[in-house]
Amino acid sequence: MLPPEAALAMPVQSFDDAAPAAARLAGSPLDIVWRRLIVLGGTAGLTLLATYQLWWAMRGGGHSALEWLSLVLFAALFVWVAQGFMSALAGFALIVNGYRRRDRLGVIDAGPLPALTTRTALLMPTYNEDPERLMAGLQSICESVLKTRREDAYDFFVLSDTTRPEVQQRELAAFHSLRDALGGQVRLYYRHRPQNIDRKAGNIAEWVRRFGAAYPQMLILDADSLMTGKAINRLAVAMERHPEVGLIQTLPVVVNGSTIFGRMQQFAGRVYGPVLAHGNAWWHGTEGNYWGHNAIIRTAAFASCAGLPELPGSRPFGGSILSHDFVEAALLRCGGWEVHLVPALGGSYEEGPPSLTDMLVRDRRWCQGNLQHGGVIPAKGLHWVSRWHLLTGIGHYITAPLWGALMLIGLVMTMASSGLQWDSLVFPVIGSAADWTGPKGMERFFWVFMLTMSLLLGPKLLGFILALTDPWARRSCGGALRLTAGVLAETLLTTLMAPVTMYVQSRGVIEVLAGRDSGWESQRRDDGTLTRAELWQRYGGVTVCGVVGAAWSFAVSPSLMLWMAPVLLGLMLSMPMVALTADPEAGRRLRRWGIFLTPEEVSPPPILTRVQGLRGGLTQPVAESGHEAGGAGVIASATAG
Repeated sequence: MLPPEAALAMPVQSFDDAAPAAARLAGSPLDIVWRRLIVLGGTAGLTLLATYQLWWAMRGGGHSALEWLSLVLFAALFVWVAQGFMSALAGFALIVNGYRRRDRLGVIDAGPLPALTTRTALLMPTYNEDPERLMAGLQSICESVLKTRREDAYDFFVLSDTTRPEVQQRELAAFHSLRDALGGQVRLYYRHRPQNIDRKAGNIAEWVRRFGAAYPQMLILDADSLMTGKAINRLAVAMERHPEVGLIQTLPVVVNGSTIFGRMQQFAGRVYGPVLAHGNAWWHGTEGNYWGHNAIIRTAAFASCAGLPELPGSRPFGGSILSHDFVEAALLRCGGWEVHLVPALGGSYEEGPPSLTDMLVRDRRWCQGNLQHGGVIPAKGLHWVSRWHLLTGIGHYITAPLWGALMLIGLVMTMASSGLQWDSLVFPVIGSAADWTGPKGMERFFWVFMLTMSLLLGPKLLGFILALTDPWARRSCGGALRLTAGVLAETLLTTLMAPVTMYVQSRGVIEVLAGRDSGWESQRRDDGTLTRAELWQRYGGVTVCGVVGAAWSFAVSPSLMLWMAPVLLGLMLSMPMVALTADPEAGRRLRRWGIFLTPEEVSPPPILTRVQGLRGGLTQPVAESGHEAGGAGVIASATAG
């Protein structure tokens, strides 16, 4: 049986008559305006400067319609590059100046664990996931909570939306095995919905309406989430101490990657992620965002503000909101609640996709969900920063076809220009050098090109500098040489994967615009390999596109083909590249060589060691470091219903 129901009203919100959000919340930093002026003002200034320089370089022969279009596309795309750099630069400055562990909410991974006075529900939604794998992760979390001796403050819920009968039977069996393994030391419940109505958002909402009144806080996990008992405790204490806060989002560290792609992703997140996260938290302030998991939420605030309406029209733009997390954060802020990102808290983990293929499958669903936000942005009452979050999510996918359009325009302009001189082929977007204003135009173009590349690679460089100059981080990544090799290898692989991603994301945007729904399938977690037939089915078109592009550019000019080599090579090598980076054995080989090492691999936290052992994936014994205090728990009922 389930616990006694404690109903909590969760009204569906309206995007047409929302109350205006408060201009400033009680906890907003006093200098938040200046912070945003620095980041967004710097973004606007860099974009205007680069666009003007490019306009000046092209003005010699007048501006054609294609040139004006290319300038508009360049400016729109440059904004995303410049904002990422400015956020990373802010984060770099904060970390260098010792602000890494400062947090207004006090959510840091240091000091004794305070006592709790309220109950928190830990919710793990699942949909056709591997039950044994899922329960192993949950068992590791429960055991970590037991070590804090705070287990009486938590109830654990597995919220199943599984639709496959055979998986649901395994799910129940795995749950009962988990309950037996924990010996009744935690309150553990299981609830199954026969129908996956409104997907994950509907799953959480159904729980809130049935049980939410009994729990002041709920902590949302994902099927691949892991969180330590200490991290959970600190989040719950922060919610108790700050009644104005509606949501606290942690920065999950990607772990347990076995393939080259998986290990590359976790290495990039560990080395480059902190500068971006600290910078974003600094200028977002109380208008933070929500990523759907590894976050704690005030239940009453969520119930009163975040009941999602159906979007008008038919799929893919209408119906249930797929990317619900961004919208829920915006509605919480609209209701006057603070939303925070706390990048300094350790002990929050997630697992990434094992291959580029799996990432792109997930991206296709997110693409549709984020494009839906075009219907949410005009909603009344949203804070402008919340609208910017929604717009940024749309831009993450729109930029792919925009980059493709910019390249095609450049090729057309190059072919149409009279005389294909070498300088007209350096960057096809700006057309023939005959239209530029002499040598100074060339100088300005090269200046713009170098600025663009500097801003694009800047966050990587800043993260690399921090890791290289921090003795602990440097050792945890295998030393200076292996860290440098990892950064170079990651940059090379992402450069080759970028055109493949651009091609697939552009196709996804076109499919969404054409009315094709993405569906909703469970994700692969460990093995990303594909057969040769599957590789050809998924990447044959990409390869053909690369071959045709190479032949076409060579026919125009060998210089043009050489300039486009990174894009063409990425497309032509897509099949062997995907196969290699999805191979677990190749990933293990790189680990033996010390490439893409992360602190969680060199010195695994106890919770990661435990989950690997439970899943049978522990390849070598690793002594627990004793980071968490041991302890027995209060005996409580654990029942399934």
